[in-house]
Amino acid sequence: MASSHSSSPVPQSNSSDAFFKKEMDATKRFRPVQSLPDVCPKEPTGDPSNLCDSPSLVVDQHRWTIYHSKVNLPAALNDPRLAKRESDFFTKTWGVDFVDTEVTPSFYLPQITKEHFALYQQEITPREKVHERCKNICTPKDTFDRTLLHTHDKSRTDLEQVPKIFMKPDFALEDSLTFNAVLPWSHFSTAGGKGNRDAASSKLLQEKLSHYLDIVEVNIAHQISLRSEAFFHAMTSQHELQDYLRKTSQAVKLLREKISKIDKVMCEGSLRVLRLSLTRNNCVKAYNKLKLMATVHQTQPTVQLLLSTSEFVGALDLIATTQEVLQQELQGIHSFRHLGSQLCELEKLIDKMMIAEFSTYARNDLNRPLEDDCQILEEERLVSLVFGLLKQRKLNFYEIYGDEMIITAKNIIKQCVVNTVSQIEEIDTEVVVKLADQMRMMNFPQWFDLLKNIFSKFTIFLKRIKATLNTIRSVVFLVLDKNQKTRDLEDTLQKNSAKDSTVDTEVAYLTHEGMFISDAFSEGDLPPVAADTTSQRNTSPNSEPCSSDSVSEPECTTDSSSSKEQTSSSVTPGGVEMMISDDMKLTDLELVRLANNIQELLYNASDICHDRSVKFLMARAKDGFLEKLNSNEFVALSRLMEGFILDTEQICGRKSMSLRGALQSQANRFVNRFHEERKTKLSLLLDNERWKQAEVPAEFQDLVDSVSDGRISLPEKKPAATEDRKPTEFLIVEGQKYATVGTVLLLIRIILEYCQCVDNIPSITTDMLTRLSDLLKYFNSRSCQLVLGAGALQVVGLKTITTKNLALSSRCLQLIVHYIPIIRAHFEARLQPKQFSMLRHFDHITKDYHDHIAEISAKLVAIMDSLFDKLLSKYEVKAPVPSACFRNICKQMAKMHEAIYDLLPEEQTQMLFLRINASYKLHLKRQLAHLNVVNDGGPLNGLVTSDVAFYTGNLQALKGLNNLDLNMAEIWEQKR
Repeated sequence: MASSHSSSPVPQSNSSDAFFKKEMDATKRFRPVQSLPDVCPKEPTGDPSNLCDSPSLVVDQHRWTIYHSKVNLPAALNDPRLAKRESDFFTKTWGVDFVDTEVTPSFYLPQITKEHFALYQQEITPREKVHERCKNICTPKDTFDRTLLHTHDKSRTDLEQVPKIFMKPDFALEDSLTFNAVLPWSHFSTAGGKGNRDAASSKLLQEKLSHYLDIVEVNIAHQISLRSEAFFHAMTSQHELQDYLRKTSQAVKLLREKISKIDKVMCEGSLRVLRLSLTRNNCVKAYNKLKLMATVHQTQPTVQLLLSTSEFVGALDLIATTQEVLQQELQGIHSFRHLGSQLCELEKLIDKMMIAEFSTYARNDLNRPLEDDCQILEEERLVSLVFGLLKQRKLNFYEIYGDEMIITAKNIIKQCVVNTVSQIEEIDTEVVVKLADQMRMMNFPQWFDLLKNIFSKFTIFLKRIKATLNTIRSVVFLVLDKNQKTRDLEDTLQKNSAKDSTVDTEVAYLTHEGMFISDAFSEGDLPPVAADTTSQRNTSPNSEPCSSDSVSEPECTTDSSSSKEQTSSSVTPGGVEMMISDDMKLTDLELVRLANNIQELLYNASDICHDRSVKFLMARAKDGFLEKLNSNEFVALSRLMEGFILDTEQICGRKSMSLRGALQSQANRFVNRFHEERKTKLSLLLDNERWKQAEVPAEFQDLVDSVSDGRISLPEKKPAATEDRKPTEFLIVEGQKYATVGTVLLLIRIILEYCQCVDNIPSITTDMLTRLSDLLKYFNSRSCQLVLGAGALQVVGLKTITTKNLALSSRCLQLIVHYIPIIRAHFEARLQPKQFSMLRHFDHITKDYHDHIAEISAKLVAIMDSLFDKLLSKYEVKAPVPSACFRNICKQMAKMHEAIYDLLPEEQTQMLFLRINASYKLHLKRQLAHLNVVNDGGPLNGLVTSDVAFYTGNLQALKGLNNLDLNMAEIWEQKR
């Protein structure tokens, strides 16, 4: 069926003014035929000059035109819901209650008048006249529309007679339902009585179908008649188009023949050469790719081989290189899809192996025999392990070494104790099971040798640790230096990038396109077309990435084709050469922190040794063993510990305070015991001292002489031949004689013991100074109590305190005062500048001693003063001359001189007697004034002068007093 629309037949017009109607789309709904005012009468002729500007149903049949509009403005404005029509359409939106109001004219809109349209009317008037002329030429629309509408209605009435099933676009008799609907078999039956009726029904059906066919044919004919002119015009155009196509086909055929000849002569050979060159390059790339795959395939066996020789760094570098190759050049290879994960697992396994290997190395290094050999154990192995751990960012590996140090330090002490105990027969290990108890059974020499052995082992132990840690730090610093050089190189390259920008751009482009520099050189001689073809093949979806265009075999190895990392050679302080790769992803801050931690580990090693030594000392000191040591033993122990402390400080570069603190603690206990013993000894000596001049043994004189030589130390015992020297009465000190008591001699020795102890144990200097000050103060106060205070009468049982006792005590004090500046200088040389304030104790002691000496001198003067007062109070001026009083006074003065002359120096004796003489003159002057005896030359004056002359002569006759100026004229009252 040609069309689903129907139209009434329209008489065919032979004139050129006939109009034609295009058939509508079958899918659109049927609507009445409209007039066609858009088609000009000349349109069927094909003359484009006769076409109007209105939309054309022929030209614009598939485009929307104004005739497709379904709603007009009146329909939009009419509201059927309203009871009556309103003159305003605003009620539709604003409701029926809307009230019209007068709208105030807008200030912004001008008032429009007819003058505003004058120009428009002038322009449109000529056009209107032209339009009117066109209307006269064209057929009136109304007549045509009525005729066309009548024809269309008639055609529509006829087509409505045809059943709708024949109008369906999917009409097909093959469908059983459609067939049954068109030919209802229920009307046909072969039964006897109905044959005639069935035949009539069949004939009626046939006539009905024929009628339907006639109606359709009439409509088709009508449609063809409407489009006859357009059909013949199209046929004419078809012939012309066929002629043009035939000519075009002949020209194309000729051109193809010429192009084929040109291709064979000029292009085919060259393109074949290029094609073969590209094929060769692709084959080389495929060959290199296969070689690279073969190399990668051998990665796991090679890694296992390297691990068997502990080449962890090489294995990690190989894994990293293989991973890089898999990600870049062998990406997408199906056979290697699991290799990456396998290599990752293998890398984790290597991490565990390296940690276990480093633990084993640390254990072997620290537990090897402690001899004088401080060489690094397997330095190459250590360097390899450290590089591998750094490469894997295992930055806490030094903690493993620290744990091994603690265990080894414990084992060193234990092994030394076991070895020493096994050599001592007196210790039965079966009876005494505990090692600490066995150690406590040693005497001091055995224990001292054991401690010396432990210290020597610890010294070697620390030297080995230092050598090992220095090697590790050197590796860290080499990596740090490599990072710095890499940054400097990058900065240099960035500065020079401007000069080589062109080359860098080309290389970057080649790398970005999946090619390498060797590709650029190998393809540099190719023609541009070949290069373009190669680029297209490399970027095509079906092509695989190529690794290298180089033909030579050495360039197709893994290192040259895929490894982007660079290595540099460095040498450790031990002479081990190593390759540092650029893939150490460690920052400078991490490396510096690691180096500081390693250095701190060396300090910790020193602290560990000191802590273990302290525990060893404390274990031996539980039973008060160290407090019972004598001075020599403790000094030896102190020197040994000080030596070990200095050795560890020299090795590790930092002081460890634990052992020094333990030594200080033991030294304080030793100082307390040392001081208490000597103070007790001095107390006993003073309590038994009878304050008589003692003989000075030769050893004490030698002791004093050694101090005079500038050495404050106890002299060594001399051979027996020198012991035959006899004691002397006086102690010679720098040419002066000192009469002393035995207590003072021993006190000088005790003082020197204090000074020597300070030399042997410098850490106790301040304590010793305090204790020595206390000892000197104690001697001063106690001697004052015994002599001046007459305490010796009860303590020792002396009958009286004589002038000789007093003079001897004064001379002993003077001897101690003589040594105080020397002692002060000795301590000052061993004190820190901030401790100099403690020297004021010696100044106070010196002042106390001088005050004591002055009190003794005053006591001697007081004795004679009381004697003068007693004797001169009874003096009478009378004969005989000299009087008994003056003879008694001279006798007592002689006794005084005899008692002190050998004890005190001559100067002090003279000064003492001058003071006694002054006291004598005072008492004599007082008595003469009492007796009213004046210096008038009378008989009484003469008697007194004779007695005074006797006194003067006797006094000046005493040894050492002959030049003494007595000035006896002061006994007389001066005349006013």
